[in-house]
Amino acid sequence: MLQKLSPNSPILQATFGLERESLRINADNRVAQTSHPENLGSRNFHPYIQTDYSEPQLELITPVAHSTKEARRFLGAITDVAVRSMDKSEYLWPLSMPPVISEDEIQIAQLESDYEYQYRVGLADRYGKLLQSMSGIHYNFELGKDLTQQLFAVSGYDDLTSFKNTLYLKLAQNFLRYRWLLTYLYGASSLAEEGFLADEIGCVRSIRNSNYGYVNAPDVHISFSSLEQYVTDIEQAVASGQLSAEKEFYSAVRLRGAKTSREFLTKGITYLEFRNFDLNPFEPLAISQETLDTTHLFALALLCLDDMDQVDEELAQAADLNNRIALSHPHTPLPAEADASPILTAMKAIVQHFGLDDYYSQLITQVETALQDPRLTLSGKIAEQVEDGSLERFGQQQGRLFHDYAWTAPYALKGYENMELSTQMILFDAIQMGLHVDILDEEDQFLKLWHGDHVEYIKNGNMTSKDNYVIPLAMANKVVTKKILDQAGFPVPAGAEFANKTDALRYYGQVASSAIVVKPKSTNFGLGISIFQEPASLADYEKALDIAFSEDSHVLVEEFVAGTEYRFFVLDGKCEAVLLRVAANVVGDGSSTIRELVDKKNQDPLRGRDHRSPLEIINLGDIELLMLEQQGYTPDTVLPEGVQAFLRGNSNISTGGDSIDMTDQMDESYKQLAADMATAMGAWACGVDLIIPDRTKPASKEDPNCTCIELNFNPAMYLHTYTYAGPGQSITPKILRKLFPEL
Repeated sequence: MLQKLSPNSPILQATFGLERESLRINADNRVAQTSHPENLGSRNFHPYIQTDYSEPQLELITPVAHSTKEARRFLGAITDVAVRSMDKSEYLWPLSMPPVISEDEIQIAQLESDYEYQYRVGLADRYGKLLQSMSGIHYNFELGKDLTQQLFAVSGYDDLTSFKNTLYLKLAQNFLRYRWLLTYLYGASSLAEEGFLADEIGCVRSIRNSNYGYVNAPDVHISFSSLEQYVTDIEQAVASGQLSAEKEFYSAVRLRGAKTSREFLTKGITYLEFRNFDLNPFEPLAISQETLDTTHLFALALLCLDDMDQVDEELAQAADLNNRIALSHPHTPLPAEADASPILTAMKAIVQHFGLDDYYSQLITQVETALQDPRLTLSGKIAEQVEDGSLERFGQQQGRLFHDYAWTAPYALKGYENMELSTQMILFDAIQMGLHVDILDEEDQFLKLWHGDHVEYIKNGNMTSKDNYVIPLAMANKVVTKKILDQAGFPVPAGAEFANKTDALRYYGQVASSAIVVKPKSTNFGLGISIFQEPASLADYEKALDIAFSEDSHVLVEEFVAGTEYRFFVLDGKCEAVLLRVAANVVGDGSSTIRELVDKKNQDPLRGRDHRSPLEIINLGDIELLMLEQQGYTPDTVLPEGVQAFLRGNSNISTGGDSIDMTDQMDESYKQLAADMATAMGAWACGVDLIIPDRTKPASKEDPNCTCIELNFNPAMYLHTYTYAGPGQSITPKILRKLFPEL
């Protein structure tokens, strides 16, 4: 059937899901005895972060993804959230086999569902708690709908459900037949620490994938010879008490997509769950991209193999072969009967027939190379880390390494660093709270969040359904903003609007002796703004007009209001944070030029570009050069030690400024005034920029002691959270709690 498909058929079309288990480890390098982290929402509904068997065993679950990269990327995000939600002294154990552990240290997950709790109690009675402390990764795989439909069209089947059942049963059979290859390549549960096993087996490829791992009692026999027999055997095992529930069937592959096995007969198998992947301790996410893609190609190749004549007998032989390979030393060659040539031939045929790119050919080459040299396998590399019959030191080293990585740039969401920082923060908090998330448009920072039937859309982290559509448009227009505030009785700077440069130049005579601000009518992030605290020359004024007109067709020339500028963040009628922003500047050291000082300051790891970090890179563009010129400097000026030079008149962080949290120091009267301004504008969430000459004097609407220079509909919430100085204020969780009060 595959050969009948066109070479441009969507052979790689599929959906994927990953489920990773890992133990939380405490500062003493023992299994943590703390409860599931409280700030991870409720385990009753959390879609991504659950507890597996025991209280310290986290289970991280990705949503359905349309590529392996997308699945692994989201696994990175929920791993990042999980680690940074745990006690900072704890880390995730990177190995499938636990450190030294006793049954007394394994506390069954304290779930609210009595059924789930009693189910785990039953597993403890049947298998012992120690077995449950092993961890792994489950790989969920569904062939793409278009691919399935094309195969169905050439299959000769009349019924799609029957065809899909045949298709997935064949996949499951051949997966069990050749799972030994995956055990050889990716087995990584190589060593049991002292006291874990009754038998001494030394260093092997995969304890977890051997008869010492997740296996049912020998009397549990589930046939894969036909779907009908599979269903009958599962039901009989549950009825007889051999299994407490259908989900207790610990096969390396599970048929999935129905609540009960019997439903497969009428509704069909939807996807398969591959359960045999050990944690890769060399990868922060416990599985590599290459492993995911090799397994995808491996699964497709399984469809090419001939059917088995005696399914149960051949799978019994395959299980025995897999067990022997799993319990072999990682550096030993495969036994003679482990013939990988059929599956490799099929993988190559897939690549050739469908014209897959060189990446997939390289994956096959890597498999062939590892078959020749066992030291290149995952367990082969792990075996070299054994010290004094233990892997504990290696596990501690890798676990802490990955823990430290998660805490680098804690303002970012790992894997999503290309998104605007406020959006990364809202994503982090939404995942942490247990909301479902979907990135509708990554470039446009557009998210869908939902809980149950309640759906909310968010753009740029703070634009939501709570704002009337016209309000952000009004705030983007500085003339409209000024008029609305002025008519409501709030103080705004005097000035004039111009639609062309000629009229703006003619206005110079009226402001030649005044301090002024020249800015685009509609702007954000401080773009195109020039500030003259001293009267500007005509030449400088003209340069400022050119800069402003490059950003907009209309320009404002306003009086410069002396004082200190503060950003107030207002949410739902309440001021939640206040920020002092210091304009981009450098301080001389007596030997470096201004250009060199800028370069040094830009080395700060908090500085980056395009709002992906808390502070922005300082540029030396036209506005900065103009600002330096007003102070009598050039980029090649050597500043005396301690002398400060400003490169911007406006204090926007987005143009290189520094941020200082002033929430606790600011008088409440100014917070209320800012909130009243936002309310007058009709804004649910916005930034209010006030110039305050003396913040020790209280403010009121009648005697404001300040001037509002701007309302900002996209106020970059990260500025308030990750500040240059001060404690910082967490804004995004407050937005989410107001959007989803039911949480």
